[in-house]
Amino acid sequence: MSYRRWKDSLAGALMPALAGMRRRQDVSAAGLASDAVSGAVRGSDPVNGYRVLEQVVQLPVSTWRYHWDPPHVRHLGPMAQDWWKAFGIGENDRTICCTDANGVAIVAIQALHRELTELRDEVAALRAEGSRQGQPDHTEFEKASEPKSS
Repeated sequence: MSYRRWKDSLAGALMPALAGMRRRQDVSAAGLASDAVSGAVRGSDPVNGYRVLEQVVQLPVSTWRYHWDPPHVRHLGPMAQDWWKAFGIGENDRTICCTDANGVAIVAIQALHRELTELRDEVAALRAEGSRQGQPDHTEFEKASEPKSS
């Protein structure tokens, strides 16, 4: 049996079972859409973005393929067991929910933005302090060493 016929037969067998399941996420042409709206969720707790960022940095990530994927197909991401160990979110240690992956990415980006803003403020303060003490401003050197855009 070809891969395409196997995939089509599997989809045909699973669709009736999936149709009877309680839907927690909607499916659109673009993929899964989360129903996480304020009236539909409980127990909304704040998250420490710096802690999440540290977990993301330590999370093993690799390329891989499922046993059923053709040899040319590759995926990129962590293993579900490592995800569960790092974050403890989702239903189990066998799957990674797209909503959770998006949430971790957004929180990590927010933490990086805060760190970058803090560093920029610190550099500005150090430059201002250096100017008050009569030290040369290295801004011109930095601008001269930046690559020229074409």
